[in-house]
Amino acid sequence: MNKLAVIALGGNALLKSGQKGTISEQEENIFEACNEVAYLLEQGYNLVISHGNGPQVGNVMLQHEAGFKVFDIPKQPMDICVAETQGSIGYMIEQQMRNVLFERGVKKNIVTLITQVLVSENDPAFKNPAKPVGPYYTVEEKDHMLEQGWKFKEDPRGRGWRRVVASPLPKEISNWEIVEKLAREGNIVITAGGGGIPAYIKKTGRLEGIDAVIDKDLASATLASNIKADAFFIITDISHVMVNFNTPEQKELHNVSVKEMEKHLEDKQFTEGSMAPKVRAGIQFVANGGKETVITDASNLKEENSGTRIN
Repeated sequence: MNKLAVIALGGNALLKSGQKGTISEQEENIFEACNEVAYLLEQGYNLVISHGNGPQVGNVMLQHEAGFKVFDIPKQPMDICVAETQGSIGYMIEQQMRNVLFERGVKKNIVTLITQVLVSENDPAFKNPAKPVGPYYTVEEKDHMLEQGWKFKEDPRGRGWRRVVASPLPKEISNWEIVEKLAREGNIVITAGGGGIPAYIKKTGRLEGIDAVIDKDLASATLASNIKADAFFIITDISHVMVNFNTPEQKELHNVSVKEMEKHLEDKQFTEGSMAPKVRAGIQFVANGGKETVITDASNLKEENSGTRIN
């Protein structure tokens, strides 16, 4: 029986720093990432792929803003924006993975699922929204939009004001049983993109979307635990997690225990909004029974013992 892995592709796998985000740029980046991910097939893994959507969902919000200003087209809420990018990015990953497998002479079904992720409407994050999303606004634009119920924070670099939304913890990944079944049958599944479409269950029992952004790595770790994956790979733009980063005492971490990683977190070795959430997600997977989390860049996936390994 093949092993099962969840691979969380970071934003750099889709759009690199300095790029405009054209389709040709993104397709080239995704083909390159998928070509590296495909090495895990050679190591005997069945694959479930998740992905980020930060730049893309920001662009979608800008498009909605422009459409509203020029043509009075109603702006769509955050959950719809996440759904849009799940579909578009999932399509690109599916297409480029098919191209990679074609070049390798491998035949596999690849399926993309639009995934809702349940959160609690009582999550403390909703009391203090802190995740910046979308474009920068002037003071006048910000004041005008306050009547929509939006929250804003000023950019510390003086670039204006940005809308902030909550980043609640993922509670349940929809259709995870189907994801596991499809993956264990040998199909490649793309799911939980952008952390999933945030939704909650109302008191009436009905499901409804909510303005929020779910951390992609935490959602992926939750999914990996649900489907009893053997390994959880978090793909970023560095080969190893480091302590004392950017100092003369900088050190790569290779094989690390959960307890040791928790100590590094406690010592604030990792930056919030960057490596800290990835480390937390990696710890969560192993603490919940997973065998191993690997944090590395895509080019290292061909090496069976590369990257930072939490176990």
